Amino acid sequence: MRINLSLKYIISTIIILATVMGITLVVISKRHERLVLTQTEMQAKALFQQIVITRRWIADHGGVFVEKLPWVKPNPYLPDSLIRDEKGKWYVKENPAMVTKQLSQYAQKEGLYFFHITSLKLLNPENAPDDFERNALQDFETKKLKDSSNVEKIGGSYYFRYIAPLYVEEACLQCHDKQGYKVGDIRGAISVSVPMDYTLNVIASDRKYMIYGSIITITVLITVLFMTTKRLVISPINKIRTLMFNFAKDGNPDVPVLATNDELEDLSRAFVNMTKSISDYHTCLQDKINAATEELTIKNESLLKLNKTKSNFIANISHELRTPLTSIKGAMDYLSVRLAMHKKDNEEDLKVFFEVIKKNAERLIRLVNNVLDYERIELGELEMHFKEINLKNVFDEVVTGFRSISEEKKVNIELKAEDVTVHADEDKIKQALTNLLSNALNFSPESSDIIVTLTEADGYANASVEDSGCGIAEGEKELIFRQFYSKGVKDGAGLGLAICKGIIEAHNGEIGVKTAEGKGSRFWFTMPKTRKEVFLNEKTTACSR
Repeated sequence: MRINLSLKYIISTIIILATVMGITLVVISKRHERLVLTQTEMQAKALFQQIVITRRWIADHGGVFVEKLPWVKPNPYLPDSLIRDEKGKWYVKENPAMVTKQLSQYAQKEGLYFFHITSLKLLNPENAPDDFERNALQDFETKKLKDSSNVEKIGGSYYFRYIAPLYVEEACLQCHDKQGYKVGDIRGAISVSVPMDYTLNVIASDRKYMIYGSIITITVLITVLFMTTKRLVISPINKIRTLMFNFAKDGNPDVPVLATNDELEDLSRAFVNMTKSISDYHTCLQDKINAATEELTIKNESLLKLNKTKSNFIANISHELRTPLTSIKGAMDYLSVRLAMHKKDNEEDLKVFFEVIKKNAERLIRLVNNVLDYERIELGELEMHFKEINLKNVFDEVVTGFRSISEEKKVNIELKAEDVTVHADEDKIKQALTNLLSNALNFSPESSDIIVTLTEADGYANASVEDSGCGIAEGEKELIFRQFYSKGVKDGAGLGLAICKGIIEAHNGEIGVKTAEGKGSRFWFTMPKTRKEVFLNEKTTACSR
């Protein structure tokens, strides 16, 4: 079966593009999944550390007293676990395990995540480990592993599971001294389970769109390459072939040269020269044949001479024909090399093109979380849960969470806080302060100080985060609180300060910055301690539960 050049070119191009595209898609997909799993693992580790810090605080304070509910029984392992205040209300002391369990119930109720305290030496049957937790606990004891993780399907949904051991500290012996534990022993572990269904659906959707994009790209490239090749190569070759057929049919030497300004023009010119040469030789041959015919009638010797002349002529014309044919063959070989180089160049261009696609996403993803938060703020769908909180405790908790990062960067964080009680959403305030501290750490040089202050004046809580970084130019001060504006941070999405602004304004507060380029920045915010709207929202929220 005869296959023309165009079809061969299309088939080979499709094979090359499909192979390169397939490999690229597999690599991008695997890197995408690995990135998502790494981010989820970091989230789980952060949750675990937050739980451990909370437990440590409770243990260091000998437990916390909460109002006793009718179904709550005092902890038998805690001394003075039940007290009564002057108004007759009873309060029960809760240890780290009890608080951790209740926090897990709240988190699971919100559909965010859940965590579980477990141990191979059970006191509470509710803490019995599942298969994942049991294997991890055994590995902690035998293999001295620091943590373990896996993706599992639980109740029809996928979860990223992370578990790390809990070590006995001095404060833990208040409850576990009688069990024979000593400081440094592994008491058990806490497993954190983060929902993965939405993340996996996003990955599948991204993979689908990448496949669609690849198909469209291959189609466009093949179309462009085919049209280009048809115009620049196939069409001129077909014209040369037509000229050859016409010349072979009528012998007309008046053949035009194709003006393509490339190797095909050289091929066409060689063919024109060949036709002229063949025509000249044909005319000469005809003259000699006529002369020989005339001489044949005269004498027989002339016939022999003519035959000899004819033989010499055939040898000469064979030589002359070989030269232009050799030129044609050389030109065709050169054309083949050019076509091969053309394919290779396109392959390199294709590789560069798909390298650019891969780099713009991983960036989004990285925007997803911040974009979603900012979208809720923009749409007015930010859910607020107001309650009376001590801002000093909140600030202390957030600053403590940054200690390891600041020590690693050799930056000192100093907290100057007064006791200030406000009605606010504790989690949102933590998020805003976390963004401000993270921003300050990003721009603080080594061996510098970050000063966090909290004061109260005229019914307002006033806070600030001051660094010794590069500062902000005068023309940029009005831009930093806008969405997607980022200064100097390569991986920043430019939404951190915009989210801070939305949170503070949701508390009827204000946020701003005092800065000078090269002299550091002082981000501040102020918010009222109490608001009428707050109490109304609290009442509405409570009634809707």
